[in-house]
Amino acid sequence: MAAAPILARRIARSGVLPLCCRPPSWDRAPRQPPRLPLAPCRAFSNNKIQVELDESSGVAMMKFKSPPVNSLSLDFLTEFSISLEKLENDRACRGVIITSTIPKIFSSGLDIMEMCGKNMEHYGEFWRAVQEMWLRLYGSNMVTVAAVNGSSPAGGCLIALSCDYRIMAENPKFSIGLNEAQLGIVAPFWFKDTFVNVVGHRIAERSLQLGSLHPAPEALKLGLVDELVPEEKLLEKASAVMARWLALPDHARQLTKSMMRKAVLDHLVAHREEDIKNFINFISKESIQKSLRMYMEMLKKKKS
Repeated sequence: MAAAPILARRIARSGVLPLCCRPPSWDRAPRQPPRLPLAPCRAFSNNKIQVELDESSGVAMMKFKSPPVNSLSLDFLTEFSISLEKLENDRACRGVIITSTIPKIFSSGLDIMEMCGKNMEHYGEFWRAVQEMWLRLYGSNMVTVAAVNGSSPAGGCLIALSCDYRIMAENPKFSIGLNEAQLGIVAPFWFKDTFVNVVGHRIAERSLQLGSLHPAPEALKLGLVDELVPEEKLLEKASAVMARWLALPDHARQLTKSMMRKAVLDHLVAHREEDIKNFINFISKESIQKSLRMYMEMLKKKKS
C-alpha cells in the first residue's frame, strides 16, 4: 500500500533495512560477544531516544526522552526501530535496558494525535511503524530488560511486555496495562498474544475486556512485571538482571527465545497487510473518531 514507501524512506535514510525486507532475527546465526572492543563506550542520540552502548559489558541503555509523556508518535516509533536495529547489528551489543528520562512515566502509549483526524495513508503508515517496533523488539536476539520507572499504559505496556524481563519501580501510584478498551479501541491480536504469553489467558482476557490499568503491586501479583524495586535502585537492579542473563551462552538463549516466540511473530508477519487494513477501517469509523476526540478533550481539561 502507499504507506510502505513512506516508512521505507524514513528507515532507509539510516541505512537499515526494515524487518520485512530481511531475514528475521531468529533465523540469523547467533552472535558471540567481541573479544576486543574498540572503545569502552559509544553513544548515539536522536530527538526522542538516547542510546548509550557500554562495549566492556555489551549492554546498551535506551532512554526515552520525548516529553511530556513519551507518547509513541510516528517519529518516535521510527527512531525506536532504527535505534534497535543499529544495536541488533552491532556485534559489541548483547543486551539492552529500556527506560525513561521523564519522571513518573515510562511511556503513555500510542500517540492519539496520530490516530485522530488524519487521512487513510497516514493511518497505514503509522500502524506499519507500530508493527515494526513490536516485530523488532519481540523478535530481538538481544537480551531485553524493561526498567519501568513510571506509568506504562497501552503501547507503553506492550513495549514492556515484549521484553525478556520487566522490573518496575515500587510505587503504587505507577500503573501498567493494556487499557485500549477504555478508549473504545480493541487491542489487536498480536497485543493480545503478547499479553497472554506473559500473564496467561484468564488474566489477559479479564484485563483486556475491562481495559484495566494495574498498580505496581497488583502488576507484580499478576505476573505482569517480574520484580518491584525502589525507584532509585531500578537501573542497578536492571544491570544485575542483565548480567545474569548474559552469563548464559548466547546461542542457547537465542534459540530458546526463538522457539518460544516465533509462532507469535510469524502470525503477524503472515497477516501484516490484513492487520493494517483492519486498523485503517476501524480507526477511520466516525464512532471511533468521536471517542478519540472526546478523550483528547478530556485530556485538555485535565491539563487546564
